[in-house]
Amino acid sequence: MPPATRPSTRRLGILIVSIVLAAAMLRAPLVAVAPVARAVGADLGVSPAVVGLLTGIPVIAFAVCSPLAVAVIRRGGADFALSVSMAGAVVGCLVRSAGGVPAALVGTAIIGVFLTIGNVVVPVVIAREFPPHRVHMMTGVYTSAINIGTMSVTVATAPLASVAGWQGAIALPAMFGLAALATWAATHGVRGAFLPGGAAPSASADGDPSDVPEQQDAAGRRSSVLRAGTTWALGAAFAGQAFSYYAMTAWLPTLLIDHGFGSETAGAIAGVFQVAGIAGGLLAPVLTTRVSILAGVLAVAVGWITVPLGFMIAPDLWWVWCLVGGAAQGGGLTVVFIMVSALGGDQRDLAARSGVVQGVGYALAALGPTVIGGIHDATGGWTVPLWVVVVAVALFGAVGSGVALRLRRA
Repeated sequence: MPPATRPSTRRLGILIVSIVLAAAMLRAPLVAVAPVARAVGADLGVSPAVVGLLTGIPVIAFAVCSPLAVAVIRRGGADFALSVSMAGAVVGCLVRSAGGVPAALVGTAIIGVFLTIGNVVVPVVIAREFPPHRVHMMTGVYTSAINIGTMSVTVATAPLASVAGWQGAIALPAMFGLAALATWAATHGVRGAFLPGGAAPSASADGDPSDVPEQQDAAGRRSSVLRAGTTWALGAAFAGQAFSYYAMTAWLPTLLIDHGFGSETAGAIAGVFQVAGIAGGLLAPVLTTRVSILAGVLAVAVGWITVPLGFMIAPDLWWVWCLVGGAAQGGGLTVVFIMVSALGGDQRDLAARSGVVQGVGYALAALGPTVIGGIHDATGGWTVPLWVVVVAVALFGAVGSGVALRLRRA
């Protein structure tokens, strides 16, 4: 390789590492509490419902704080926004682990606010830094890294708690954030990473920055992004995907226990569902680039729907439903973010679209565990709750296919 290309190649490699580390940070703090939930509740003297808030508050923040994330990106730029997200989430992890109920709740709220910024800005960074034919695969790497982060923390938290206590264990995800900040600063410099600079204008198709429309035109296009039916349709599709994911993640172990599995076995099987998401996140871009985005949406929907239908019809084949459905849930997140980028626009357009899609999606996702749990309690079984998941998956498949068809005609 010619020497002149080495710096850019090195920067690209570090940039990919930064995105992977940032992605790992985006969910790891949420799942860190579950393995030590009993110890946290006993030490703080609170009920399981309060401990549940340590997971639930960030998901609510994902819905409520998306407009704030868009504002930070517009005012400070994507580079600054990603740095703020990681730094704020690290602070939140440290505050949450300081001890005491107020610190735990405040730290959790801080985590939720700053991870919301990360959720919105990372797809913007990917679309900006990589050529269109690479965006699909990098989006798959990004979503797979989210699953790797959750898996790593889930496995490591309980053993670490036996050595450092639950406070030290739930601070563990901060390491992902610190590492992401270090590599991000290595590619952008300290000033570029930590000083607000505003979103950079995007170049025109022929690469001439002077052809970028005036500020007023950009504002008009951003307004059109928010008014576009495809933006809100994609939000509805993501809502179906996210509702299904959080509902099944919360209740799959209990469903398995009710089907006769021991608690440890049920936890291990639920882990298969999560690990399979890593493969799904990487396989979805192969399908969207080699066939079409529509094919990716349909494959995800068919794979996803095997989970609720499979457990109703043939629960003994749990390993099939967890592998296929697990891959589908990882692929679903990837396909949604691929469509966010594929709809086009500059950084501000992408930030606005990403904010709307995630705000709508997480608003419904936050209800998933509660709705499914409430229906299960009311009916005394799993048939009706699983049919609700079927409807949510169908929403993703139907509306997502509509957006994909629109992209195909564009």
